[in-house]
Amino acid sequence: MKTLEDMKINDKVEFRRRILFASVALAAGLSGAGWAWWRSMPQPELQSDAQAFWDMRFEKPEGGELSLQTFKGRPLLVNFWATWCPPCIEELPLLESIWKKNGPKTLQVLGLAVDQPSAVRKFLALHPLTFPMGLAGLNGTELGRSLGNSVNALPYSVLFNADGRMIAQKMGKLEAVDLSEWLKDLK
Repeated sequence: MKTLEDMKINDKVEFRRRILFASVALAAGLSGAGWAWWRSMPQPELQSDAQAFWDMRFEKPEGGELSLQTFKGRPLLVNFWATWCPPCIEELPLLESIWKKNGPKTLQVLGLAVDQPSAVRKFLALHPLTFPMGLAGLNGTELGRSLGNSVNALPYSVLFNADGRMIAQKMGKLEAVDLSEWLKDLK
């Protein structure tokens, strides 16, 4: 049979254990939030890679060449995607609507397919898109990494301002709220 003294000791131990668990959970949550915030911010050393980005050229799915120089001087949203990536496919209608709503006037949109050219052409034949598209192929993974996608996640989006500086990035599917915030940052 437990004595009153034993019960008080057990209550104190249980209380201390709960405080310890709560402290560890709080510290883990704050660390995770801090890490996520840091990862979502454009890194200063990436700006030189962003400048090299503007000199690149890509094959277009319909043939011909796409020079990124043609996008300079206006804000540009670049989206890395692949035909085998469900979240990529899910966000394409949102990108298409942003392109149609803003056109090249306010926010340009560029898709860079990190995929086999034949797969991209087949996909676009079934699901036509009007915003510009480039075939980045497997080199698109390295390009994405140079622009801050250290884990090679798809989809991956980067926003450049009119001066050609990277001002936002997101790993994972873009949502309307992301684009709304990004458009506010451009004004």
